Amino acid sequence: MGKILEAKELKKYFEVKAGTLHAVDGVSFSLDEGETLGVVGESGCGKSTLGRVLIHLLESTDGQLLYKGEDITHVSRSKLTDLRHEMQMIFQDPFASLNPRRTVFQAISEPMEIAGTFSKKEIDERVYEMMDTVGLARRLVNCYPHELDGGRRQRIGIARALIIDPKLIICDEPVSALDVSIQAQIINLLLDIQEQRKLTYVFITHDMMVVKYISSKIMVMYLGQMVEMAPTNKLFEMPMHPYSKALLSAVPQLDVDHKHERIVLKGEVYSPIDPKPGCRFAARCPYATDACRIAAPPLKELLPDHLVACHRAEEINGL
Repeated sequence: MGKILEAKELKKYFEVKAGTLHAVDGVSFSLDEGETLGVVGESGCGKSTLGRVLIHLLESTDGQLLYKGEDITHVSRSKLTDLRHEMQMIFQDPFASLNPRRTVFQAISEPMEIAGTFSKKEIDERVYEMMDTVGLARRLVNCYPHELDGGRRQRIGIARALIIDPKLIICDEPVSALDVSIQAQIINLLLDIQEQRKLTYVFITHDMMVVKYISSKIMVMYLGQMVEMAPTNKLFEMPMHPYSKALLSAVPQLDVDHKHERIVLKGEVYSPIDPKPGCRFAARCPYATDACRIAAPPLKELLPDHLVACHRAEEINGL
């Protein structure tokens, strides 16, 4: 399959009172059709902002964005309408993302109504089809969001994203607001739908076990930058960036017979507002040297398909 999405040095800055906030700062990646790219990192690393830039809910400050080889960095209003048929988003909070005054039917049918090219019969048939697809009972069609639990509300969000047959879906922490048992149902639903419809996902989360289960490759972000990217199995078997190692060390282990060493990060977190030169992780990194504080590390392919931004990655990992 060919490339469906490609980002080149993508940036998103915000002007604030204290200066310029570097929310996304030079992120590059490519995504093939049918893949799932997991984007992980702690709160404030820029992963949700990246998702919104990819789908043009926020316009990029710099860089280039390609969809199926076509440059969509800057698009007209009419072109953006066309893109909405190809790219959709599932939001983190299923309650906040739904209009409390619209019924289940109205919420799911909204994208078709906005498109303005479907008859009432087509909309009716499609809404019920989507409710069946995501596991929403048809008897709930006239209910309002406050009458439903979190799992059902998120199913509405999924149905709404799917109703105009997109090819790419940005999933912005779609299960973080749900109970653990419901999380598993929603993740399995997303995987089933992906297989049936040959969808491509960008899955944003802070949960390493969720991203391991659903993703084919993983991007690790820190303060707006990508610090590591690799196929999922490679990242979990051999994380190479010190930050990735710390993230994975925090994942609970089921094997109680083997001692699990937790890496506890110390030091201050650099401000993303007019950030200092050098590696942004240097203040918390146990391997940092003076060179790390002077120059930002370039992204290097240390192993096939395994990219790392760290001056000492080869030394640390014995390569």
